[in-house]
Amino acid sequence: MTVLVVRGSRQFLVEPGEEQGTDLGVLEVPEDVEPGDTLTTHLDEEFQVRRLRGPDLFNHMERTGAPMMPRDIGLIIGHVGVGRGDRVLDAGTGTGVLASYLARAGADVLTFERDPEFAEVARGNMELADVSESVDVRAGDVTDYVADCEERFDVITLDTEDAATVVEEAPDLLAQGGYLAVYSPFVENTREACRAAREVGLSDVVTQETIQREMDFDDRGSRPSTAGVGHTGYLTFARNV
Repeated sequence: MTVLVVRGSRQFLVEPGEEQGTDLGVLEVPEDVEPGDTLTTHLDEEFQVRRLRGPDLFNHMERTGAPMMPRDIGLIIGHVGVGRGDRVLDAGTGTGVLASYLARAGADVLTFERDPEFAEVARGNMELADVSESVDVRAGDVTDYVADCEERFDVITLDTEDAATVVEEAPDLLAQGGYLAVYSPFVENTREACRAAREVGLSDVVTQETIQREMDFDDRGSRPSTAGVGHTGYLTFARNV
């Protein structure tokens, strides 16, 4: 069981029985380490042990590109209502952050990644997230799979440039009442996915830009922060009638 040891801004992923070097001394991690424990370095500096949660996974998974942001993932999970027992078809695995969140919410996920090396990294990240039994990471093109697919899914999530091609097959892929969610950082791809959803007769088609700003509070007053990027992308949702 991989855990996180934390002291202020210092964070390290560790395994039971492992030795972890830090600038505050060496940590000896016991075999029976548990979240909530306090570990002390050989210089008597304390670290707290935490169980990995979603945001920790986002920060510590091995990356093969820019992963979907937690706020976008939250919007997807909230909109489609994914939960225990759902079957999800996902494409554009990348690092696997979205797939891991969906699995930790209780879903079984079949996810496609075109790059075999990226897919292998994603499998390792599913091990880290403790969801490898719930996430099937396949190296390949999802469009090849859907051409002959007879399975029905409760949710489809897409983060690919050719998402519209899969959207065109959505009525035959989604269970009745099932949801589609398409993410794109670019409006052109979003427009194509939205058009395809309407043309094939999906209902409740809506597209949203995802923007979030932090607030600054100081002695002068309060206002939205001028730092950071507020825009991450566009989300298109639709439902099978």
